[in-house]
Amino acid sequence: MPHIFSVSELTESIKNVLESNFPFVWVRGQISNYSPVSSGHVYFTLKDEQACLEAVWFRGNQRFFSDQQGKSLKESLKDGQEVICAGRLNVYPPRGRYQIIVEFIQEVGVGDLFLAFEKLKQKLSQEGLFSEKFKKEIPFNPSKVGVITALNSAALKDFLTVCSQYGLSKEIIIYPSSVQGEESIGQLVQAIERANQETKVQVLVLIRGGGSIEDLWSFNTEEVARAIFRSQIPVVTGIGHEIDTTIADLVADKRASTPSHVPQLLWVKRDELVKNLTKMEQNLWLAIDNFLFKKEVLLRNIEKNISFLSPTQKIAQARDKLVLCQSELISRFKLFLNQKEQKLLDLKQTLQLSYNLDRLNLKAQQLKQLESKLRQNLTNFLSARENKFQLLLQQITSLDPYLPLQRGYSIVRVRPNNKIVTSTRQMSKGLVVEIRVKDGSKEAIIL
Repeated sequence: MPHIFSVSELTESIKNVLESNFPFVWVRGQISNYSPVSSGHVYFTLKDEQACLEAVWFRGNQRFFSDQQGKSLKESLKDGQEVICAGRLNVYPPRGRYQIIVEFIQEVGVGDLFLAFEKLKQKLSQEGLFSEKFKKEIPFNPSKVGVITALNSAALKDFLTVCSQYGLSKEIIIYPSSVQGEESIGQLVQAIERANQETKVQVLVLIRGGGSIEDLWSFNTEEVARAIFRSQIPVVTGIGHEIDTTIADLVADKRASTPSHVPQLLWVKRDELVKNLTKMEQNLWLAIDNFLFKKEVLLRNIEKNISFLSPTQKIAQARDKLVLCQSELISRFKLFLNQKEQKLLDLKQTLQLSYNLDRLNLKAQQLKQLESKLRQNLTNFLSARENKFQLLLQQITSLDPYLPLQRGYSIVRVRPNNKIVTSTRQMSKGLVVEIRVKDGSKEAIIL
C-alpha cells in the first residue's frame, strides 16, 4: 500500500528538498504586483513569458541598495521593471507556495557589473588580497600625505577643507589621476606606482565622490586592486558614499566611508588637539606643584630629623647613656656583693652552729672506716667474679668441637651440606665427605 502523506508532511518534505538543493540562487525577471507594506517589507512577483516566482524583500536587506542617482532602490523600483535578484528559496507552508527571500537586487544592465564585481571579489579573496594579515598600519598624525584623485574635483576640495580642521603642520602631495572612464584605470595604477617610487609620503589616500556603479567601476578593476596590494606605502580609501563598497576599499589598508571622513583616520581634530594640549599643560603644572609640595614636605622632615643624626649629638647621647649604664652597673654590682657577703656570713654562722670540731673529727674517722670497708667489699666482689669467669671459660673451652682434634680425633662432614656424620648409617657408597683433623682437612669418597 503506498504511503499517504498529510498536507503538512508533504509540504515539509517539499520544503526540505527545495531549500537544501537551492540554498542561494540568482534570478532574472520582470517585477509585477510591486507592494511595499507599512512594516517596511516589499512583496512582488518575478515573471517572464512562461512562469512567475513570488518574492519578498525584507526591510533589513534594503538599506545598502540605491539606484544610479543615489535614491533608495525600494522607492525607484516599479512594475514592469526588469531586475536581477539573489537570495534563498523558501517554502511558506500556510499558503503552500514557494518564494525567494531577496538579499540582493539590481536593475538589469547594472546587474552585469555586479556579477563581474562578485566574480572578481571572490577571486581576489581566495588569493588573500583582502586578508587582515597583509594590512599595513596607518601612521598616526602623518606629516606627509599623498592624495590620488582628479584635480579640481569636489572630493579633493572637500578633503582639503576637512584637512584644515585636523592635525597640525602637514604636507599634502597631489598625484593627479582621472577617477572615471577607461583611461582612469591606467592613471590610477601609475599614480600609486609613482608615489611608491618617490617615497615622499607616509600614507596614500585614494578619494572619489559618489556616483553610479559605472562611475565607480575603475575602483572595481583587478589592475587597481593589485596596484594597491603591491604598494609599500599604506593606502587609505574614501570612495563614493557610505553604502558604496569597492574592490579597492576591500584591498586597502583602511577604508573611510566618504572622502571627507579620511582625515579623521589620519589626524586628531585641531580643536581637540588644542583642548587636549591645554588640559595636558594644566595637568603638567598641577603635577609639578604636587611634586614640589611633596619634596618641600620631605625636605622639612629631613631637616627636622637630621638633628638627630648629627655626629656631635650622637656622641653626646652615647656618652650620657654610657655614664648612666656605668652608674647603674656600679650600683647593681655593689648590691650583688652585699647580698653575697651577707649570704656567706649566714652560711658561716650556720656551719658554726651545726658542726663543732669534735663532731667533724668523728665524722672524718667514720668516713675512713666506711672507705676501708668499701674497698674490702669491692676486692672480695671482684675476686668472686674473676673466679666465676675462669670457671665459665673452662666450660666454654671444653665445649669447643675442634678441641678433640688436638688429641688425635677427626670430624667427618657430608658434602655439600656440611652435615656432621655421627653414625655409619649416614654413609653410603660413593658419598663425598670432608675429613678434618688437627692440621687441616681432605675430601674422600666412601667405597
